[in-house]
Parts: sequence; structure tokens; C-alpha cells
Amino acid sequence: MKKVITAIVALVILALMVWGYFQNVSHGEQGESKVNPKESIFEHLGDAYGWEVPFSHTMRIPLPVIAFAQDGSLHCFMSCRVTGGDTYKDGDSSFKISTDEEGGYKGKLVQILDDGSEYRPWDFSITKNVLGILIAAVLVIIMAMSLRKWYRREGMKGPKGFKGMLEVVIDFVYTDTIKPVMGAEAPKYGPYLLTAFFFILTMNLLGLIVIFPGGANLTGNLAVTMVLALITFAVTNLTGTKHYWKEIFWPDVPTALKCPVPMMQLIEFIGILTKPLALMVRLFANMLGGHMVVIVLILLIFIFTNSFHSVAVGSGTAVFSVFLALFMLLLDTLVSFIQAYVFTLLSTIFISMAHEGKHETVEIKE
Repeated sequence: MKKVITAIVALVILALMVWGYFQNVSHGEQGESKVNPKESIFEHLGDAYGWEVPFSHTMRIPLPVIAFAQDGSLHCFMSCRVTGGDTYKDGDSSFKISTDEEGGYKGKLVQILDDGSEYRPWDFSITKNVLGILIAAVLVIIMAMSLRKWYRREGMKGPKGFKGMLEVVIDFVYTDTIKPVMGAEAPKYGPYLLTAFFFILTMNLLGLIVIFPGGANLTGNLAVTMVLALITFAVTNLTGTKHYWKEIFWPDVPTALKCPVPMMQLIEFIGILTKPLALMVRLFANMLGGHMVVIVLILLIFIFTNSFHSVAVGSGTAVFSVFLALFMLLLDTLVSFIQAYVFTLLSTIFISMAHEGKHETVEIKE
């Protein structure tokens, strides 16, 4: 009964927060405002130099900006000094967040030169995505160390609660997925694959949380998924056996297919490149799509209100959109687990293929 009451209260609070947001947008100080769906979607899905405060377009949690100017000088300041189109002068250099769409630097930190032109400096700022990745990494380390500490203190006694759930997930991923595929090589590559699983899962779940430290669209960022895929690519090819490379450069096919025209070699080499590409795009597309659907459902409130100029229409749309968005969030939670598992499974298969003929399959007893 308590869980039902808690769920109802949470729904009411969320509905009130969305309604308050709707009221602020529709009846602001400057009258009725128009909502640009495209701009709103990419603003919430993209990276930023500050962490947005929920239901506010003006308040942001400032983050450190670290940049090297054109003359090589290092500049460090908080992002609140350049938000809202402000220009910050640090010594002889001036910086701001570019709003020029034609220059290609919109939303990025730029240096204002003496002639008024914009120069993109070497930017090592702690942006929202960077901080989100660091938070996810710390959480994964805390989970792993807490479970390790439990086993050192309690021996083989099974943990309960959150640690017990971690043990079940680890056992499922390692025993039922990694070990049957990798065989005798499972203990060697299991730590990386388990780390990848929990790191991706943590980033996925953090992206579903509205307030800090959640809200960063990490796995919906192509650069993040590209780095994850490249790590698997490096592990696969740098540890590959002679048999693996032989099958690429001299596969067991009729000689006419590989000499004098290296047709099969070219196909095999393209296959090496398509594996990380599949990992990168699959994770990126699925997580980005889920976030985009939720944002679009919320934007329907403002789109219908601006179209019909009716508070009643906005209120009815708000109820429908909130409940549908909650359903999509629950679905995204499931997708977060699935995509982390799929990335780990495919990485396991790719690494195993690079060690074909080296390890023996471990027999799994029922």
C-alpha cells in the first residue's frame, strides 16, 4: 500500500512540476512565448558548459572552463562567466559561447580576436558530458569496491539488498554470457567486459534522471559510443592470434578469390572496421531515440497550446504527455539494460573470434 501511495504522490508532483513549467513558458514576463521544438530537443540532448537546473532555462550549475588561447596561454574560469551570451575578459584574451551558426562553432567556447573574429581554442573544459562520465566511473568503482569489501569481510556468504542484486547481475553476465563464449579466456577478458557492461548501464540510467547528477545524454553522444567501440576494437585486434590475422590476410578460400586480386582480403579488412562501427551506432541510436521520444512527448504540451491558444487543450495534453512520457521512461530503463548487455555480448563475440583456435570451450554443467 505504501508503494502505491508513493507512486501516486510522485505522479502528482511530476504533473505539478510539468504544469509549473508550462505556466512559466506560456505566461512569462514577456507574454506568450513560442517554443522551437528542434532547438529544445538539441539543447537537451547536446553537451553544454553548465548543468541545467530542472524546469529553468536561466539557472545553470557552473562548470570549470579550461582553454588555451591563440597565444598558448592557459585560462581557467567558471562557465557562469560566459553563459547568456556574455563575454569574459581574462587578461589579454576574451572568451564567449558562440551563437554564430554560420561559423560552425555554435554552442562552443570561442576566443574573440582583436579584429572581432572568432577563434576556436584548445578546449579541455569539464563540460556536462565530461562530468557525467566521471560521475558514472566513480559510481562503478564504488559498486565494485563495495562488493569486494563485502566478500573480504563475509567470505562466501551471499550479500543482500543492492549488493545481492549486483551479484546476480555479475553472475548472469559472466557465467551465462562471457564464459560460454570466451571459454578458458574468460578470466582474462572478463574484467574488461564486466566493466564495460556496468559503465554503459550506469551512463544509460543516469541519462534518465532529470536532476543532477543525471540528465547528461552520454550514450546518446556519438563521441562517447565511438570511444567505447574503439576500446573493444583495440582489445580485439591487439590481442588477436596468428590464426586470426591469417584468416584476414590469407583466408582459406580458393586462390582465385585472394590472388592476384585481393578481393577476400579487402572484404575481411572491411569486416574489421564494421564491427566497432556496429557497436558505436547501435548503442548511440537506441539511447538517443529513447531520449528524443520522451522530450517530444513533453514538447507536445507547448506545441498544442501554442497552436490552439487554449489552456484547456494544454492541460489535457499535459496529462496525456506526462503519463506517456513516464511509460517511455520505464521502457527506456529496460532498454538501458538491454543495450548494455548487447554491447557486452557483441564485444565478447568479437574478442572471442580473434582468439579462435586458441582456447577450449568450457563445459557448462546444468
